[in-house]
Amino acid sequence: MRDFTKTKRIVIKIGTNVLTKNGGVDTKYVQNIARQINALLKTKKQIVIVTSGAIGMGAGQLKIENKTKDTKTKQACAAIGQPLLMAEYKKAFAKYKITAAQVLLTAEVLNNRKTYLNLKGVIETLLKLGVVPIINENDCVSTDEIGTAVKTGFGDNDKLSALVASKIDADALIMLTDIDGLYDKDPKKNKNAKKIPAVYEITKEIVKNAGGSGSRHATGGMKTKIEAAKIAANAGCRMILADGRKKDVIIKIMAGEIIGTIFMPKRKLGNRSRWILNSHPAGTIKLDAGAIKAIENKKSLLPSGIAAVEGTFEKGAVVMLGDKAKAVVNFGSAELKKLAGKHSREIEKLLGKGRKDVVATPEDIVIIN
Repeated sequence: MRDFTKTKRIVIKIGTNVLTKNGGVDTKYVQNIARQINALLKTKKQIVIVTSGAIGMGAGQLKIENKTKDTKTKQACAAIGQPLLMAEYKKAFAKYKITAAQVLLTAEVLNNRKTYLNLKGVIETLLKLGVVPIINENDCVSTDEIGTAVKTGFGDNDKLSALVASKIDADALIMLTDIDGLYDKDPKKNKNAKKIPAVYEITKEIVKNAGGSGSRHATGGMKTKIEAAKIAANAGCRMILADGRKKDVIIKIMAGEIIGTIFMPKRKLGNRSRWILNSHPAGTIKLDAGAIKAIENKKSLLPSGIAAVEGTFEKGAVVMLGDKAKAVVNFGSAELKKLAGKHSREIEKLLGKGRKDVVATPEDIVIIN
């Protein structure tokens, strides 16, 4: 369970609250992280960092003491803080002659199959060259509110780190935060709360016990970490939630020490299936009972099973199939409204020759657990 000897690719997410100190980046902490990562690189591990802290650094530079709430201020803080944050990482890694690369993402990059594959290729190349990619959400140009799970935003870097781990087929995701693991109760409110060393299934009770968002300039809370664990689990990736301030925490985790909480994967979906599952749906197709049964039995979705179409989307978009599944569709929303309830043999008559005879194939449909 905690044997990482064969683990090659690791994503390390560093939270705002462990990275910053007195309104700025804790330089000694970043140097400590660089030292630990250098030790892992010497054992032929590949490391990707997902970092928070840009908004906090920018807020510190502007002397903003209260939690930044409005989007424009957060974007301004991110624009100021991002280069300062990256400079700290580059300086710390330079001591070990390690090259660090900055990668700024928006959710659109991961939702679009073409740009996602391009991103994956770039990261693969950087890793082969021995470079450490340092990833953050491009907050200063995000089109929706930072810190909310909305249409084009990740919501927080907890989710982003899990998506990155999923997209690049990482073996492990280490989430360094200001808490030392998952508890059966809120330890801040219950003195008898007990830490859970391992989670094999994320139950409704675990989700229910998860708290809200983080404090000050951080956006993630336990709830977002549970969501991240779900994403990692579907990629067959173990996630370890640990106290980022614990001495040599990364090295100790990789050595197999029982630190924090480990979330074990339950299933591993293929890369394309994971992309479909984690992409934001462009619309929804309502299905009749027969169509629902068909997709659950790994059959194609036919136009005859469509009851209604919601939203506007193009051919090749990822959409919801009711609340049961996600799929890549062979027709746009306008075409599907014409085909709804019709037999497949009517497609040519309604849309012309050379069109597919199914709405989505089993390979492009992912059932949501």
